[in-house]
Amino acid sequence: MTHHLERSHGIVLSGPVDRVFPLFTPIGETLWVDGWNPEFLHPQDGETRQGMVFRTAHGDEVTLWACTVWDPVAHRVRYVRVTPDSRFGLVEVACRPTADGRTEASIAYTFTALSTAGRSYLSELTEDAFAHMIEGWRVRIDAWLQV
Repeated sequence: MTHHLERSHGIVLSGPVDRVFPLFTPIGETLWVDGWNPEFLHPQDGETRQGMVFRTAHGDEVTLWACTVWDPVAHRVRYVRVTPDSRFGLVEVACRPTADGRTEASIAYTFTALSTAGRSYLSELTEDAFAHMIEGWRVRIDAWLQV
């Protein structure tokens, strides 16, 4: 079973970078991710900034998140996430404008298993499974951008 993995995948989104990048914040994700309902611990208004902390729940898992890099000028954000008794991870999103006015987004995840359950999760997150997940993001974001 896998103890540690790194995955990355790039997508091109149909909107300009200044409209797309905010969709990778906790509040922005509520617009295109079904069931995404972050609980903001600091700051409580959910403003994305370095040092923000929030919690999410998915099924029976709770994940704690912290924003460690927030650079809206460079269109880059990094989160640390911990799903207790399962996995520790880093999530980084970097966006850049394309010549035709769209946005290229690079999404990278790094996970370390904290338990047998975490190793099982990581073993299922193959390169193909990760690419499929991120391509699903592209479909949902582009659909939201068309509204």
